[in-house]
Amino acid sequence: MEIRSIINGFDPKHLRGDLFGGLTAAVVALPLALAFGVSSGAGPIAGLYGAVCVGFFAALFGGTPSQVSGPTGPMTVVMAAILADYTAMFPDDPAHGAALAFTVVMAGGALQILFGALRFGKFIELVPLPVISGFMSGIGVIIILLQLPPLLGFASQPGPAASALAVPAAWESRNLAALALGALTLVIVYLMPRSWGRWLPSPLVALLVGTLAAMWLLPADSVPVLGDIPSGLPALHLPAIEPALLSKMFVSALTLAALGSIDSLLTSLVADNVTRTYHKSDRELVGQGIGNVVAGMFGGLPGAGATMRTVVNVKAGGRTPLSGALHSLVLLAVVLGAGGLASAIPHAVLAGILIKVGTDIIDWDFLRRVRRTPGTGVFVMLVVLLMTVFVDLIKAVAVGMAIAGLIFMKRMSDLQLQSINVYRDADEGTPLQGQERRILRDSAGQILLIHFGSPMSFGAAKGMARQLSLLGDYRVLVLDLSDMPEIDFTAARSLLDVVRAAVDAGRSVVLCGGRPAVMNMIERQGICAEVERSPGGRIEKNRVLALEHAASLLESTS
Repeated sequence: MEIRSIINGFDPKHLRGDLFGGLTAAVVALPLALAFGVSSGAGPIAGLYGAVCVGFFAALFGGTPSQVSGPTGPMTVVMAAILADYTAMFPDDPAHGAALAFTVVMAGGALQILFGALRFGKFIELVPLPVISGFMSGIGVIIILLQLPPLLGFASQPGPAASALAVPAAWESRNLAALALGALTLVIVYLMPRSWGRWLPSPLVALLVGTLAAMWLLPADSVPVLGDIPSGLPALHLPAIEPALLSKMFVSALTLAALGSIDSLLTSLVADNVTRTYHKSDRELVGQGIGNVVAGMFGGLPGAGATMRTVVNVKAGGRTPLSGALHSLVLLAVVLGAGGLASAIPHAVLAGILIKVGTDIIDWDFLRRVRRTPGTGVFVMLVVLLMTVFVDLIKAVAVGMAIAGLIFMKRMSDLQLQSINVYRDADEGTPLQGQERRILRDSAGQILLIHFGSPMSFGAAKGMARQLSLLGDYRVLVLDLSDMPEIDFTAARSLLDVVRAAVDAGRSVVLCGGRPAVMNMIERQGICAEVERSPGGRIEKNRVLALEHAASLLESTS
């Protein structure tokens, strides 16, 4: 069904653009896939396998026609941590640890398929910008820190903190040849004119120039290189299970699934902006999930929608899934026949390419606007950034979402509190008219009318309770709920406390205007019973009747 829909959606007028876009995206993806594979610890071929599997199946089954998928910086950072973690658990059998890690990749893909089936795609719009900005910038910092030792001719360290701490020692005994190649790479990827990139992307130019310089200008074995890279089709890996590690594996898979989903759907939004189209979020999650399941089965890195490759594809003319699928087939041809040619690529060259990737991931636009950004947004962004780099990726997002949620709740509570109007006199500022105004004027401040002009949350109810504690010299409390569309459980419990405090103080309580949904909630929480427990307490249909009853209560006790 999916394949038929893709074929039916094929437009011959896009054929030339799709072919050129797919070829161009493959040229960009090749050095990045090799670099991500090395950075993950699984080897360069794992990066290529991941690019082939995720790129092909995400294009075939996904919901963003022009998107190109494959290993990305964020996914590689997480995969590197997972692979190191599981292989360290089995020092005598690291292959088993690696098998568990790739089983996690499969499980992560299965969770993405489940996310799509449950229609979770729309929730990407609920992630606040400061959380996304801090997370992506943190990933960029991690990639840069991890590549500093290889840039100096030394092996990668297991984490960003360890890499940063290893830099002074690496600098003291630096490999000048590797540093020179890395510097040459950085010059090319940062300074090559953008117009040239339309025909030959800067990462590929850096890869070719750096590798040829190492082969022709430097003595043999003077710089670390990739070495032998397997060629041919990958072997099929069945899932490996350790019952004692099931909960840990699930958490690791959930980490990959959540990150891959966010990464892919953010790139889908970028593709929408460039092509002026609209992607299908849930279908995209399913396509990405299928790609990651297949990647895990063949020992490939997990992937997601890749922003740079997608933009390159679109600018080269790619508009349909054919371009993404073609990009994968070109990389497959490389895997089948050109593995030996990549063995001479220096690690320092790949490190330079990845440093450029890291700086591109950092949200410089947010940082440039930091002076015009609310302090709370800057705080959330910095917390997420620091936790991403030094603690944990998922914990960083969870904490960021929690802080942003609390800030949002506080802001909404303040707005709701502003919509709660308290009237106890009939001065010129009171919007009441006619009979209502006369009753308030005649009550001489003994009737306290509270009008709720919006939904009420727990925070707004508590704020109202604090305000009422300062107004203790009234005899009748009138609660007007006519403009309150809904009330949640915690707010209803807080309103119950307000009513109960008034009743315990011997005051009368009159409630009016509640809509069916609101009345249903407050009745279930016992508010109506508390109102009727007060002296002369009653529930009226509207505010005029409520005020008239309040006035009658004052007359009967005067």
